[in-house]
Parts: sequence; C-alpha cells; structure tokens
Amino acid sequence: MKILMVSAEVVPFAKTGGLADAVSALSIALEKLGHDVKIVMPRYYKIPRENLTLLEGPMGIPTGTGEAWTAVYTAKLPGSKNVSVYFIDHEQSFGRDGVYGTPQETDFSDNPERFSVLCHGAFQLCRKLQWEPDIIHAHDWSAALAPVLLKFNEKWVGFGRTASVLTIHNLGYQGNYSKSHYPSLGLNWDYYYATGFEDYDRINFLKAGLVSADMLTTVSPTYAREIQQSEYGFRMDGILRDRNDSLEGILNGVDTDIWNPSKDKKIPVNYTAKTIEKKIENKLALQERMGLEVNPDIPLFGIVTRLADQKGVAELFAPSYGCAYRMCTTMNMQLVVLGSGERWCEDELRNLQAKLPNLRCFIGYDDALSHLIEAGSDFFIMPSRYEPCGLNQMYSLLYGTLPIVRRTGGLADTVQNYDEKTGEGTGFILDNLTPDSIYDTVGWANYAWYNKRDHIEKMKKRAMAQKFGWNVSAEKYVEVYVKALSKQR
Repeated sequence: MKILMVSAEVVPFAKTGGLADAVSALSIALEKLGHDVKIVMPRYYKIPRENLTLLEGPMGIPTGTGEAWTAVYTAKLPGSKNVSVYFIDHEQSFGRDGVYGTPQETDFSDNPERFSVLCHGAFQLCRKLQWEPDIIHAHDWSAALAPVLLKFNEKWVGFGRTASVLTIHNLGYQGNYSKSHYPSLGLNWDYYYATGFEDYDRINFLKAGLVSADMLTTVSPTYAREIQQSEYGFRMDGILRDRNDSLEGILNGVDTDIWNPSKDKKIPVNYTAKTIEKKIENKLALQERMGLEVNPDIPLFGIVTRLADQKGVAELFAPSYGCAYRMCTTMNMQLVVLGSGERWCEDELRNLQAKLPNLRCFIGYDDALSHLIEAGSDFFIMPSRYEPCGLNQMYSLLYGTLPIVRRTGGLADTVQNYDEKTGEGTGFILDNLTPDSIYDTVGWANYAWYNKRDHIEKMKKRAMAQKFGWNVSAEKYVEVYVKALSKQR
C-alpha cells in the first residue's frame, strides 16, 4: 500500500509535541509491515538545507489567490530503510522560527495560508514524483485541509483511487480563523458549507477535516469515546457522534529504540526488570543533579510536562490553590519538575523551589534530563484534565516508574489502578481533577512506599512488562486504511 503522511511536524526535524513522534514512529512501523510510506512537511528555518537533497526543478503550488513557487528537498527518515521525507521550501510561508507561532506571536496570523501551501503541496509533490498514493493520512488541524482538497478538488484530476484518513492528536487545537482567509484555501465558495469549513461565520480547519475525511482516527480508544461527549468534544462532539462508524481509537505506541532502560544511552545505568535494583543508581544521579538530598529511601516523584491548563498545572502549582506546596511540606518526599509554558506557572515553580528544599525544577526542555527523570523517579505525576493518548505514562511504565494519573483518555487505557489488598496494578489513578484529589492520590502512593514496599517492587516489575511497541498500532492503522479504501468503491 502507498501511504503519504501529511504533517506540520516530524521527529527529528521539527517537534512541538507528541504528534511529531507519532508520525515518524508510525511511518517506520508501516514500512516494516511492507508498505511504501512517504512524508511531506514544511522546511522550517531551523531545518538546514545543507543536510537535505534538493529535487530537480521548482514546484508550483496553486492556491486560491495565485501560485506559490517552491523548492522541494528530501532526506531519509532516521531509523527507517527507505521512508523519504519531503520538505516544501517556501520562504514566505515557512522561513521563520516556530511551527505554529512563537512566544511573541503564539499563532501566526497567516497560518491558513501557510498550511494551505503544505496541503496543496502534498498533491503537487505526488504529481512531481509520478506517485499516486492509496492513502493520504493527514495529522491534526494543520494538515486537515488535505482530505478536504481530495474530496472536493483532486478526486477528478489524478487521485480518483486515493482515500483519506485524518488523525486527531488533540481535539482542543482546531485551526479556527476569520473566513477572510477562505479564498486562499483554493476552494470554491460553493463548498464553504459542504466542506465543513463554516464555523460560526469563521473557518475551522479541523471541523472541515472531520466532515470530509473518509476515515477518522484518534490516539486512544477511551479518547475516541470521550470526544463524542460535550465535556471533551470542544463543540465537535455532534459531528463525531454522527461519524461514529468512521471513527477508530488506536493507542499510540512507543519508540522502544529510544525509550528503553536496557539500552538508553541518556541515563547513567541501564537496567531491566530482572536487574531493577540498578534503577536506584539513576535515582541517586537525579537527586545529585537537581540538588536534592541524595537518599535512596526518600520517594522521588517526577513530572515532565507542558505547563498548560490541560496538564492540571493549576491544581498542582497555582498560588494558594495548588497542592504541591502542601505535599512537599506534609509528606516525606521529593519532587522534580521539568517543563515550560504559561508564565505564571514558570514563576511559581521558581518561587516554590526557593521555599522548598525537596522541590527542584528545570524551566525549559532538556531531553537527557527527561530520560533521567523517567529512570530515576519512583513515581511520575500526570493529572491531565484530558489526555488524548499521553506518552510519558508509557515511558514511566517501561522504566519501572509508577504513574499517578487521572482516569481519562490514553491514561485510562494504559495504567491499571493499584489494589491495596492484592498488590495488583501498575499505577495510581485519580478520578477528579482537584488539588485535594491529587494530594490524596500522591499521599496514597507515598503511604504504599513506606508501608507496602513489597507491593511497590512487584508493581514496578509488572509495569516494565507492558508492551507499547508500534507494531500493533500500525496493523490497526492498516485496517483503517482498508476501510477508507472500501469507501471509494
């Protein structure tokens, strides 16, 4: 099967979140199953041309307001045998820092035009390569125009046998803009309503993709059910209920070549479930690096997160409201936080660090430190308001670090709650996102550390036995592709 991935971000070239990891890992897994996979993405300013190969000749990309002339570069996706990544090089659209925006301009005002170039460019690339895909697989709102173009424009000009799949990585981000941008999308005004673009007299990229794609997927079974409810549906729940028979929830996998404690080169000491006693060396290294008391007997709780409302940071850290200060002053524990995001939260973490000898933070992102936190922590706190899939809880399980999560989305699909009587489970689950609920659940884990140590050790080994490889997920995506193709007959 020939599959074209359309995405605004792909690891290792550009990343703002788990979407980038998922696209590259899924592509590699599909290639291993024997499929012909190509990826198209923008060439951002930070992706140096000298590391890429230029395709011969310019490529013209029609838009509603003219034609964008671009160059196309290519490179092999690291970790694959033959997956090619194609970069659309259009200086006006992508020759700037940031994927969707910058700290100064969090959402570029011309994003509709930028990602119109990407999606129109995906079809022009296929023509340039003389390669007709069976599936165009678009990822999130920034690529959601591609299924719309396929259905309303491209079916009759060379792509009559191609089907489309749209994966929702996070329904909260939809690409909602003034309808004054609509002419730049290359669609007739007669299609304004039929495509699904109209959204309270504005345009909504994701909504159009939800209406137009042959099949829809999202990144966990529980999230697929949740987004059909008003609480999690971000106003799209009605469409998703209507398209229930075309919606599949497929849990993301983990790249176990990167996240594997037995061969992770970013941690001081490698270990397996059979040599889990070596994990303690990583804990001591983490304590030392973060300036905490180096003591193996104190339970260490880790957090690696975007400091955003979705992640439950207000309930953890908000002044006079969050529970982190109370946890660190009433429990014998240590807390390490790695993250960046909302300014108030960054400032409050620095404030807490100055007051609390058992709380340390790193504001920003440090990949090596994120690996050390996963390997060196005893518990990992992830109380998300909603979580389409989540990766860190899966990393934690594989590293024998017990997750403390909210029962939502992919967190509910991957963590089994601790049974205090039997010792079964792989983590600790809270049902309500409140400071008291987080405090009580962390306290429950802390109690088990000091009073049920045999349970904790068995849970760590059980956690490390979980399987989160991409091979199973890729096979399920192939089933979705077959369903999408069946709708073309």
